[in-house]
Amino acid sequence: MIIYGLNTCALCQRARKTLEAAGKDVSLRDIRADPLSEAELDALIQEFGDRLVDRTSNDYRGLNEWLKNSEAEAQIAAQPKVMTRPVIRDGDALYLGWDEAVQSALL
Repeated sequence: MIIYGLNTCALCQRARKTLEAAGKDVSLRDIRADPLSEAELDALIQEFGDRLVDRTSNDYRGLNEWLKNSEAEAQIAAQPKVMTRPVIRDGDALYLGWDEAVQSALL
């Protein structure tokens, strides 16, 4: 199981600790230190569409107007912190966020 997020993201850390406590083999991939490849990003965009970009974040608000009006791929490539976190890959299944629905599906 892979969590795509940031090492400094509290929600990513909480998800990782909860999954590990449930006996899952989990790795956290920091998307700033190890950016998503174009193919990985395309797969996530296909699965989640525009929900993959957190438009409520300060990082999103800090983007220039051109980037705000561009595709999600360009926004995440330019500023990985705008990606909604965590994105969890469990085999072929992908999950976005750490809400009750995601937790019940994974635990």
